[in-house]
Amino acid sequence: MHALPRPLNQEILLFEPSTPEAGALRAVLAFPSTYSVGITSLGFQVVWATLARRTDLDVRRLFTDRGDPPHRHCDLFGLSLSWELDGPVLLDLLEQQRIPLWSRQRGEDDPIVFGGGPVLTANPEPLAPFFDAVLLGDGEQLLPDFVEAVIAHRQAPRAERLRALARVPGVYVPALYAPRYDSAGSLLAVEPIEADIPATVAKQTWRGNTLSHSMVITPEAAWPSIHMVEVVRSCPELCRFCLASYLTLPFRTPSLDDGLIPAVEAGLGATRRLGLLGASVTQHPQFADLLSWLDQDRFDDTRVSVSSVRAATVTPQLGRILAKRGSKSLTIAIESGSERMRQVVNKKLATEEIFAAARYAREGGLSGLKLYGMAGLPTEDDDDIEATADLLLALKNASPCLRLSLGVSTFVPKAHTPFQWEPVRPEAEKRLKRLARRLQPKGIDLRPESYGWSVIQALLSRSDRRLAAVIAAVRGRHGSQGGWKTAYRSVCEQPEGSLPPLPPWQDTIHGHWDTERVLPWEHLEGPLPKATLARHRQEALAAASVRPACATPG
Repeated sequence: MHALPRPLNQEILLFEPSTPEAGALRAVLAFPSTYSVGITSLGFQVVWATLARRTDLDVRRLFTDRGDPPHRHCDLFGLSLSWELDGPVLLDLLEQQRIPLWSRQRGEDDPIVFGGGPVLTANPEPLAPFFDAVLLGDGEQLLPDFVEAVIAHRQAPRAERLRALARVPGVYVPALYAPRYDSAGSLLAVEPIEADIPATVAKQTWRGNTLSHSMVITPEAAWPSIHMVEVVRSCPELCRFCLASYLTLPFRTPSLDDGLIPAVEAGLGATRRLGLLGASVTQHPQFADLLSWLDQDRFDDTRVSVSSVRAATVTPQLGRILAKRGSKSLTIAIESGSERMRQVVNKKLATEEIFAAARYAREGGLSGLKLYGMAGLPTEDDDDIEATADLLLALKNASPCLRLSLGVSTFVPKAHTPFQWEPVRPEAEKRLKRLARRLQPKGIDLRPESYGWSVIQALLSRSDRRLAAVIAAVRGRHGSQGGWKTAYRSVCEQPEGSLPPLPPWQDTIHGHWDTERVLPWEHLEGPLPKATLARHRQEALAAASVRPACATPG
């Protein structure tokens, strides 16, 4: 284990970084937020450790508030992006490093600017003109081949280097693809501009026997001194809106003895705080065995927490062991209190199972239950929102000693999911307020996400390459919703012909899209083909007409 020099001197590393050899490529790996947030990102940690283990790279980290000692010049500049609203920070970081913002403006001496993470894998197009290369998929699969291609062609002219990268599976080079529009401004295709460039780029999927765990432990992380272990990747439930499920298919689980236990043990010499992560950790086939292992006396000084769990998998054992290991609450995603809506989104969860999860949490010794839901889901009506309020109030009556909180967000369509064609619904704003009126006076902690920021998130998640001009124009104002609208209007008012016309704001955010429409990310292959996603959408909408009899057990 190695401590870094100041200003990051409280870190304990769980890997052995290499000493860069003479002539090593100089790389910067950036995160578009503060150190405490960025260092809590397991994906960022794993990418950094992967690069730092190589002798042919000299890699430094950069956050918005600090970083490792900088290079005087870098050859590679990478960004990890997991949240749409962080995208514009890329431009601030590039300017800070004196790197031209637009890829077309970079010359032979400028670094190759690359990016990865779920946002860029889903739909990189709004940010595409700022990147030289985008890595689509799992870093474990992509990074070695990407770095080898960069090193093999480091002496070649920049244009030749980019062509070489475009031939690496999963590496998308936006400058070698051009969008084509019809006279009305509708997208017709995004196509390679040269004959030997692949017509489509496929997301790469890591299929190894292990997943990831923390590479650094620090008290300065947003979750202080925590050792994070990825228990599962993806989710078998396939809720129709869920990017974390659809984009990361197939569902993968490391074995207990060869994967999870060694991953947990790796961090226990540095900390006694353990976080078990994944979209649906309790659906690991050996999760009960993992809990039993953590129930040993030698873990009595270890605090264990888990990310959101599927309510139907909550057991008395889970509640008891988590309480014994220092957890105060359990987190479950219900999406809606309406059984009809849960059927629409493919949430395989009965109302009785939600009450059972609360009961097991209380009986196990936990004091809180955190629930997550949505407003504005496709086909949702006021009765469905009322059902959510009714459910929370009934839970409070059934478990008066359990502290209840509801985090609720507005539905935002995501690429490569069955609901990518569905709009943000303006009714969601009033429905968030309706939940507040019903729940807050009853002592239920309601934590609504901003409807206005959900609109901006949808603008970024659903747009094509033309939005890059807006992202450039909003610099310095991207922390304000009004700043985004002003920037959008200013780009729309550019003299005709200076920029491709922007698609209408209303259509991008609030429009119902036809399944035959060419999508901005259609040239980028996700785990499931468009036809399969369209079929899943149809199945969801077919379920919308089924209204089961209401039953609210106590």
